[in-house]
Amino acid sequence: MNGSLVVVDDVAKAFAQLVVDQAQSNSLGFSLAFSGGSTARDCYRELARSGSTAIDWKNVTGWWGDERCVPLTDLASNFRLVKESLLEFVEPLAAVHPMQSDIFDPAIAYERVLRTSHPIDLIHLGLGPDGHTASLFPDSDALDSPKGRLVVPNRDPSSSNPHERLTFTFEAISQCRTVVVTVAGSAKTDALHRVLDGDLSAPATRISGTDVIWLVDNAAMGARTPR
Repeated sequence: MNGSLVVVDDVAKAFAQLVVDQAQSNSLGFSLAFSGGSTARDCYRELARSGSTAIDWKNVTGWWGDERCVPLTDLASNFRLVKESLLEFVEPLAAVHPMQSDIFDPAIAYERVLRTSHPIDLIHLGLGPDGHTASLFPDSDALDSPKGRLVVPNRDPSSSNPHERLTFTFEAISQCRTVVVTVAGSAKTDALHRVLDGDLSAPATRISGTDVIWLVDNAAMGARTPR
């Protein structure tokens, strides 16, 4: 595993506090890349509750680390998840950059915008039961993206996760100043242990960066003691 493992009682509360702390220490501007999934939803609901007044949201820029190629209003959209769990409950952000799948070559378009901006201060990632993170699935083409690519299209070869996707590459993730991976619940225990053991068949094992933090609850850890 790359980075530090932090076992917490409540992943959502630990995540929200970390974001509040970092946003407050970057008063001139703070950028946050969002994730998707049930753990992310819990994290953003808690962030909306505890960070609504603790963060100066007009200085925050929102990005997305991955997205399904569906309309932004679709129930499967990560943008909609973030909007309904966080954005509707806080002051408007300085800017939001959703991944748009209804334009020509959306991966290249998003990458161009990303390249014109400062490095993202914090990217939030999750861990799937199959070991995927963002939309970087086992045995998928995006795992071997050409050097220099930051955003690529991808799909799950196993068909367990429907929809075409857009996703940050591992190179893009590594360029973010802080990488936070939240892992909650016993359904993630096997995948987490594979990452802890350095099993490269679990894509999340390849996460790297200057500051990588794994926020994990006791249910996800199972009987294993952190090393």
